[in-house]
Amino acid sequence: MVVGDVTTGTELLVVGGGPGGYVAAIRAAQLGVETTLVEKDAYGGTCLNHGCIPSKALVSGADVAHRAGEAESMGIYADPAVDLAGMVEWKDGVVTRLTRGVESLCETAGVELIEGAATMTGEHEARIAHGSEGQGSESIEFENLVLATGSRPVTVPGFEFDGERIISSKDALALDSLPERLLVVGAGYIGMELSTVFQKLGSEVTVVEMLDEALPGYEDDIATLVRERAEELGVDCYFGEAAQEWEEADEGLIVHTEDEDGELTRFDAEKALIAVGRRAVIDGLGLNELGIEPEDDFLVTDEQARTERDHVFAVGDVAGEPMLAHKAMTEGEVAAEVVAGESAALDHQAVPAAVFTDPEIGTVGMTEAEAADAGFDPIVGQMPMRASGRALTLDERDGFVRVVADDETGFVLGAQIVGPEAAELIAELGLAIEMGATLADVAGTIHTHPTLSEAVHEAVLAARDKAIHTD
Repeated sequence: MVVGDVTTGTELLVVGGGPGGYVAAIRAAQLGVETTLVEKDAYGGTCLNHGCIPSKALVSGADVAHRAGEAESMGIYADPAVDLAGMVEWKDGVVTRLTRGVESLCETAGVELIEGAATMTGEHEARIAHGSEGQGSESIEFENLVLATGSRPVTVPGFEFDGERIISSKDALALDSLPERLLVVGAGYIGMELSTVFQKLGSEVTVVEMLDEALPGYEDDIATLVRERAEELGVDCYFGEAAQEWEEADEGLIVHTEDEDGELTRFDAEKALIAVGRRAVIDGLGLNELGIEPEDDFLVTDEQARTERDHVFAVGDVAGEPMLAHKAMTEGEVAAEVVAGESAALDHQAVPAAVFTDPEIGTVGMTEAEAADAGFDPIVGQMPMRASGRALTLDERDGFVRVVADDETGFVLGAQIVGPEAAELIAELGLAIEMGATLADVAGTIHTHPTLSEAVHEAVLAARDKAIHTD
């Protein structure tokens, strides 16, 4: 690629090298489409570099340390010492291996990689500004465009990130020493995951949330289980408290919150982690040049990941909820196949979600209430983890598997799992929904003993009033 005031061309320009973007680029190149991928920061995007992968690495490290120190019931006595800098170095090694793998996969597929920031200068043209000094910029003409620019953390007014006292999830994952006292603002999935991690590693963690419960959007019994477990670990949770302002203190900061009655509460901490959500990155893209108007700060797409302009596609977080890497990857594949002239479309009825709290959460499809609202006559089967032999051998008793199905047809409509390996277990029920399986289909599938997957089988049996191992 010639750099400078030169215009080059490509069949497909992909902007953003996160899960949606790199998958779109690789799949398009595999299908014979001349593809160029532009990434301004690091291949793999937020997910690989500052989100999914590094956070789960720390979740795993924190679990190892915590379980080793709390295993007296198994006859194990240990007092593990945590070297956070060493754990972060290990985490960074995992991230580096995966991001280099993404770059290698793109190159092997024949994708042309460009480092820089893209701004649209016309309906079929973009200007790429290179980050390195003296490299200037260049123009690229394209036939089709995939926007995969991802999202960034939202902050609270007055709590702008400084990387020292007011930190984002990205900052938290890069700390080389444990804060003695950590205040987490926000009890969504990011806040609850990281509050649990830092409490297990040795910090004193306090969570403040303006809503009445943790994990908004999840059913009450799921949110309650996670919140109660966090409190058992030592996390202090305060609900109905909105962060108002903060001030510096000798050893950190003081955060003032306000409840609905106007009463103020003071919280002292070394650092405050703001985890109140994420917003699509659309500023600076030059969307007006494409003739695209965002809706609620997202790009509206159809079942082929296409925007209001036929040659422009949007995938991943920039295309709206749910902001999940696997949803982005699926959208990227569909967009690439459509560009290549293949018949492809999205089916969002079976997009699973996972929260790596303690206990872990996995969900897919409809809840019982959602199924009823959709006109089904739902039946529900549930298996408590305390009745699972394998869960007990893992010293895990909290949680359950719940399966929702249509009473008339037996079709599986949804599932909610809370407990060990929930994110893995949910895949079976996602497949059941995707293939149109019935309760009888899952019940007729022999599940290995002793495994956690038997809880799925038993929940299905319970929905058919044929439970064996539960009352």
